[in-house]
Amino acid sequence: MTPDQGASDPEARSADWAERALREAEDPELARVELGAEHLSSEQRVLERIDRARRRRATIKEERITLAHGSGGKATHTLIEALFLEEFRNPLLEPLEDQAVFSVNGSRLALTTDSYVVSPLFFPGGDIGDLAVNGTVNDIAVSGAIPRYLSAGFILEEGFPVEDLRRVVTSMGAAARAAEVQIVTGDTKVVERGKADGCYINTAGVGVLERDVTLGAVNAKPGDAVLVSGPIGDHGVTINGLVNALLDATSGVRCLRDATRGGVATILNEVAQASNVAIVIDENAVPVRTEVRGASEILGIDPLYVACEGRLVCVVDGKDADTALEAMRSHPLGREAAIIGQVKEDPPTLVLLKTEFGGTRIVDMLIGDPLPRIC
Repeated sequence: MTPDQGASDPEARSADWAERALREAEDPELARVELGAEHLSSEQRVLERIDRARRRRATIKEERITLAHGSGGKATHTLIEALFLEEFRNPLLEPLEDQAVFSVNGSRLALTTDSYVVSPLFFPGGDIGDLAVNGTVNDIAVSGAIPRYLSAGFILEEGFPVEDLRRVVTSMGAAARAAEVQIVTGDTKVVERGKADGCYINTAGVGVLERDVTLGAVNAKPGDAVLVSGPIGDHGVTINGLVNALLDATSGVRCLRDATRGGVATILNEVAQASNVAIVIDENAVPVRTEVRGASEILGIDPLYVACEGRLVCVVDGKDADTALEAMRSHPLGREAAIIGQVKEDPPTLVLLKTEFGGTRIVDMLIGDPLPRIC
């Protein structure tokens, strides 16, 4: 059948009309865009569709909370924007950074909070205690602040072994001393057997900004470089020393993030959307240890989405990229740092991956978490 024959065929016209009607019923605004943009390439139409979907007002479609709402991906962002941000909206919260930065009597402070519901409580290389301290210290440090004080709230299940609690508290104390912070206040609650998974910990942290810096996802600009402090998929320790070395070396740092829930991919999506830019990363440049890559392949997951507490993601002015890389590599926690990509203008709000096979694919946020919660 020739194109002209198809155009004059009543059945073909009917099928085309039906398809368009269905699209319009699902999303009238999107259907009008598609019908008026038939001259665009299929790639452009896909990008327009993604852009319009992302600009829609966030709405929660589920009637009950699911595990996906705590994964750090799309479901988490929808929950935060459609519920919490709508109710609590204020200028300090709206940036949706890992901490709030504000001034008190002329001093700039950073405040953060986090809760840890790790299972198992003890794992190779650490436990819920040092993770709680390190994670909170890191969220303060990536604002450019010097971490000073922490709170610690414990929710303990009836029957939890005192010796296990002692191990957790001991590791928290050691981590706090290593990070040069003090745990200055806290709270303890005990719930009935079966009402908690042994031990949950909530921490809050306060730090002081001694530098005249304002870091955030909204600061990225075309021409900036994207760096990571080492192989992704690995859990590290507190990174405030590494952050200090980086900020001492260059004033070109735009944004710093600790790659926790959702991994590097989610952080880059947050930056791209907040700054309305594109981020293009090179798959061959992303450092991944052989054992992490192997485990990811077995589990069928992408290392870009794996949480790696203590792994710093940095967006820096392109002209300062080499200086930033050298500063990272000069610190023990950044010896394997790498430049993994660039910030560009188009297509705005998207993260693209140049694959090792020469192609390009979109790296979007996941709906849920590919692995159980580890931070």
